[in-house]
Amino acid sequence: MSEETPNQPEPPHRVMIVVGSHLRAEEADRPLAYRMVEEIEEWKERHEAKLGVEIEPIVCTDLWYLNHEDLRSLPTICIGGPGVNALSAYLAQHLSDENREADVLLQIDPDFTDLQACIWGTDHELTSHGLQLFVDRYLDAYLRAVATQVEPRAE
Repeated sequence: MSEETPNQPEPPHRVMIVVGSHLRAEEADRPLAYRMVEEIEEWKERHEAKLGVEIEPIVCTDLWYLNHEDLRSLPTICIGGPGVNALSAYLAQHLSDENREADVLLQIDPDFTDLQACIWGTDHELTSHGLQLFVDRYLDAYLRAVATQVEPRAE
């Protein structure tokens, strides 16, 4: 006789928002990360009638993220430059020299098959501007990709 297991709700689709563990990052980039959480929450409210999954933004530091393999497979928005964020430093290795000289950098897969994005500027004001550019131009498509991604099931 087989027991039927009740339908369990789908686990939330987590979006990691990663800031550096450097003091400058804590002061400047962490508030931007919480601003990104607010933007995601507002997006969720606007789309909740059509959204079939829960999206859960979580802010954490680069050291926590990089030292936990299970987090590295999740959709990720990295905020802050390579000087204060180890994840940004890692992702910057894949940039062309031309892009390394930009005042504001949005590193994102325009097809949203890779859901790792990185936002930083040469100073706090430019990083804040980069975050707003990301929100205005890419957040909707990025979160739609997050909502429709197929996540591996943990057994």
